[in-house]
Amino acid sequence: MQVVIVDGYSTGAALARRLAGAGVECVHVRSRPDVRPFLLRTFRPQDYVRDLGFTEDVTTLAHRLNGHHLARVVAGTESGVLLAETLSRTLGLPTNVPHLLPARRDKALMAEAVSAAGLAAPHSTVVTTARAAADWFAASGLTEAVVKPLASAGTDGVTFCASPEQAARAGHAILSAPNAFGEPNRAVLVQERVHGTEYYITTVSAAGVHHTAEIWRYTKRVGPAATPVYDFEEPVAPASAEGRLLTAFVGKVLDALGITETPAHTEVMLTSRGPVLIETGARLGGATAPDVVDAYLGLSQTTLAVTALTDPQSLHSHAAVSGGRPLRCVQFVNHHRGCASAEALTKIAELPSVVFAARAADPGTVLEPTTDLLTSPGYAYLAAPSLTELTRDYETLRAWEHEGIYTR
Repeated sequence: MQVVIVDGYSTGAALARRLAGAGVECVHVRSRPDVRPFLLRTFRPQDYVRDLGFTEDVTTLAHRLNGHHLARVVAGTESGVLLAETLSRTLGLPTNVPHLLPARRDKALMAEAVSAAGLAAPHSTVVTTARAAADWFAASGLTEAVVKPLASAGTDGVTFCASPEQAARAGHAILSAPNAFGEPNRAVLVQERVHGTEYYITTVSAAGVHHTAEIWRYTKRVGPAATPVYDFEEPVAPASAEGRLLTAFVGKVLDALGITETPAHTEVMLTSRGPVLIETGARLGGATAPDVVDAYLGLSQTTLAVTALTDPQSLHSHAAVSGGRPLRCVQFVNHHRGCASAEALTKIAELPSVVFAARAADPGTVLEPTTDLLTSPGYAYLAAPSLTELTRDYETLRAWEHEGIYTR
């Protein structure tokens, strides 16, 4: 059995490792000729029997892969979604509903598809100039808006705006730079800012049936540049009232977006008027440690994805559960520009509740102050017998950050 992974970075690297360990032969392909360093540093070439690199023409790539007993083509990260699904369709392999593929990457089309299904999504528009962003904000009657790229990830370019002038500046910044994957931003999404409690829900779909793996509640800050800065996430019990509500809503979102055969990572704001979709990615959630999630929560999305690929008949026997002790995934926040320290991770790992820590930048590279998820120096999972003990270590970490733990 062979599985093709398109852009096997971030959690896609964990998927390749798990599949290789299960005896599955993995083949790697790239969706772009160039790969951003923050993605490339997560790649594990030893988990693949072949790495075909980048092939510009999909038909040529399909011809190179045809005849190798391929079972599936899957996206390792967001940048691989379009190619993975297009290649699957070309090879006649199971994939999501083809005509809705654009809505699984373009956030404006995503909101339209979800709204057409009677589900809540932020009021929004697409503009191609900074002036148009300002004009829409002024005419919308909104007091707050969010400006973001149409197709990116990791809060790349996401900016909170409270005036037309701020919307124009945010739109200009996005249009003047590529997105996180190096793709040009030719348009900008401007939408109302919704308030409430934000969650992410990870799922794996097979034959149109959606299986929930994890539910996490976000805590975020607004940084000095009016951008969202991730603080930490905590798991939510799927059997809780909020867990059931979110699971039901996300299932309808996945149906509306035609996600029938892949993992998905869905962000939802639970507001006073009910759940509102923020966005969905038809792939694994990024920046996670599946081994930790399996150990403390009983089921990670990566484990469920491997099951869907290797033993789909047993999917029904896997159920999302909640752990018995406090768990928190904490994103690192850097406050000082400088070269990344080699000692930071070692010091953090000595905190009693830290069960896993990962850096996002190699020692010696230049770190800027954290303004979004892409500029975070890494993350750690904290687990402790009590929330008091966990919070003590969390507050110690935050104090170290203000002292400059990540830089030298």
